[in-house]
Amino acid sequence: MTELNGLSIAILGGTGDQGKGLARRFALAGHQVLIGSRSAQRAQEAADSIGAGAGGGENADVAARADIVIVAVPYEGHKALLESLRGELAGKIVIDCVNPLGFDKQGAYALPVEEGSAAQQAAAVLPDSRVVAAFHHVSAVVLMDPAVDKVDLDVLVLGDDREATDTVRALAEAIPGVRGVYGGRLRNAHQVEALTANIISVNRRYKAHAGLRITDI
Repeated sequence: MTELNGLSIAILGGTGDQGKGLARRFALAGHQVLIGSRSAQRAQEAADSIGAGAGGGENADVAARADIVIVAVPYEGHKALLESLRGELAGKIVIDCVNPLGFDKQGAYALPVEEGSAAQQAAAVLPDSRVVAAFHHVSAVVLMDPAVDKVDLDVLVLGDDREATDTVRALAEAIPGVRGVYGGRLRNAHQVEALTANIISVNRRYKAHAGLRITDI
C-alpha cells in the first residue's frame, strides 16, 4: 500500500460535521491536519476542539500548505470556492467528498449537476489538480464518537489517476476499520454521490449510522 508518511492534509470546510470528523480521525492516526474555513478563527477553534496537533486557518492558507486537500464544503459553495483556489490546489491530490443533495418533506434526493457530479465539477474547475472522489458515505457521528475505535466501513475511491487513487485508498485505511476500495473512473462519481440519499433514508428509518461494505474482495 502507498506510503503516507510526512504528507499533510487540509480539509476545506473542516468546521462542518463531516470535515471535522475526518480531521479528527486523520489527526489521531498521526497525520498533520489543517482545518480550513472562511474564518481563520473558526478554523482554529475547530482544530482546538479535536486536538491531536491539528491546526487551522483560512481555506486558501491551508490549501497552499498541505500536500493533500479534502473538499468537504456544502455543495452550494463548492464551485465558487474551488475556482478561487485554483492556484493553491495546482499539482495536488484533491479529494472531493461533496454530495449534491436536496431535502424536502419526502427526505433527501440527488441534485442534478451540469458536469455530471460534484467530483467532475471539481475536475473541470481544477484542470491542474489530481481530483479523486471519496469519503461520501462516512457518518460524521461515528467519526466524532470517542467510543468508536474501529469504523465499520468501506470507502469507495474513484478517479482517473491510478497513483492518486492508491494514495487516497491508503489514506482511508489510516482510519482503523476502514478499507479503501477502488470504485471506478471519475465519470462514475454521480451514482456514488447520489447513493448518499439512500443511506440517509436507511439511517432515518432504522435510527442508525449505516455505511457500506463491498463483498468478495
